[in-house]
This record gives sequence, structure tokens and C-alpha cells, in this order.
Amino acid sequence: MKETAKSHITFVIVAGIVRPVMNLLMNKKWEGLEKLPASGFIAVPNHCTEIDPLVIGHMLYNQKRMPHFLAKGSLFKVPVLGSVLRNTKQVPVERSTAGANRSLQVAKEVVDEGGAIIIYPEGTLTRDPELWPMKGHTGAARMALESGIPVVPMAHWGAHEVFPRYAKRFHIFPRKTSRVLVGDPVDLSAFEGRPLDKTTLTEATNVIMDAITELLATLRGGQPPLVRWDPSAHNQSTHGRFIERGGKTRGAAEGTDAGTVTDSTAADGTATDGTK
Repeated sequence: MKETAKSHITFVIVAGIVRPVMNLLMNKKWEGLEKLPASGFIAVPNHCTEIDPLVIGHMLYNQKRMPHFLAKGSLFKVPVLGSVLRNTKQVPVERSTAGANRSLQVAKEVVDEGGAIIIYPEGTLTRDPELWPMKGHTGAARMALESGIPVVPMAHWGAHEVFPRYAKRFHIFPRKTSRVLVGDPVDLSAFEGRPLDKTTLTEATNVIMDAITELLATLRGGQPPLVRWDPSAHNQSTHGRFIERGGKTRGAAEGTDAGTVTDSTAADGTATDGTK
């Protein structure tokens, strides 16, 4: 990937901090790496714990594929953090149409340079009680269908044992293994030429979520639910934390679960599927 000297240096510094920590926290097993496209792509992983971005970012960086996440536009205004995000060409996502178009343009530039855009289609940590992928948002499908960028499904399992969903501390011992499985690019050819309306985007998103779920079932050696979890059907919020207390669950909009990572519907003129 083409990088400025500043971008390269910033990535090296960040990786120099993050990689040793990740290696300390858990063992790793990465499979299907040969399926990563030679050119740029959209990576769509499952999302079950706050440290997921570090897991996927670690894997991609080690394959010399610079990871670029969608980040809330306001984070780019935070001292130091904003500088790091800009220097590593992370993708700002804003609610305005103009801001959304800029986000899509930055994403295309990253992909044209051979980079990877990471989008979590679920938009937030899964609400599924058994941590299976839940209903997805349409941002990744829209970006892929509008631009022709390949979508690569990924699943990982094990990091949630080190840092459970909404946990306050790490569980390093006994030592755990985080597994990542990369799948073949999702075939979205059936949607080419169709209007990018709600029906098309929903169907394409379901195909993407099916691919992610199948990979996770392979890693877990289990059978996913026949019906994908839909937060709205369970009176749950579609963003922020969802905390179990006293045997009950409730939604609490306390910011995005993964910090900087959200699911984008940039081309729709909205900031994030997970925060609107």
C-alpha cells in the first residue's frame, strides 16, 4: 500500500505498542490468510467484545495490510488521538451528506492504495445471548455495491474469553487462544444492476451476514440459531452498551462499544448504522 512517511511512521509506532500487548494477552491462530485479495477490500468481521478491532487490526497488519477503521468524525477533533487517526488514514464518518461523501471518497482512496477498510456490519457488539452474529446494517453492502470493492468475511473466536463483553478487566490465565478465520470474498454478483433500495441492500447484507456466521460456526464447531437475533424484536437498543443486571437486560447509549469502530452507511448520508 502506498503510504506517506508520516503514515508509515505512525503505524509502526502504534503497532510497536499494540502487537506486544496482544501477544502477551493471548495466543493466536490465523487461518485462511491466503484468501485476502491482493488489492484493497472491505473486511467484515463479527463483533463480540470491545477488543475485536485490535484482534483484526493485528492480523491484517502482520500481513502487511494496513487496517483502516470507520471512526466517528468527532474523534478526529480529540488532541493526539485525532492526529493518530488522520496520520494513519482512518475514515471519518459524519451525519451530513457532504461528510458522508467525503468518507466514501477516503474509503475508496484507501482501497485503491491496497488497504483494508474494516466495517462491523452489526454496528455494535452482538446482543445475541450466545454471541452469534446478529442482524446486520447495510453500510458494507452499500459501499461494496456502489464501488465494486470486494467484501471479505472474517470470523474470530476466543478474544471474548480474555476480555468478555463489557468486562472491566482482562482474564489472561489460563492462557487463551484467539482464532481468526478468513473466508472467500462474498459473491454479490446477483445484486449488480439492481437499484440500491432497501430490499436490495437488506438482501445483500443478509448474504454477507450468512458468510460471517458460517465462518464462526466453523470456528466454534456449533450450530448457529435458525433466526438471526434482531435487537428491535427484543426491545433492545441498536447502539451503545446493553448490560445484564439483576437477570434483566437493558440498553444504554454510552457511546460506541468498540471505541472508534462503527458500521457506516456513509453513502446514505448518515453517520453510522449503529449510532443513529
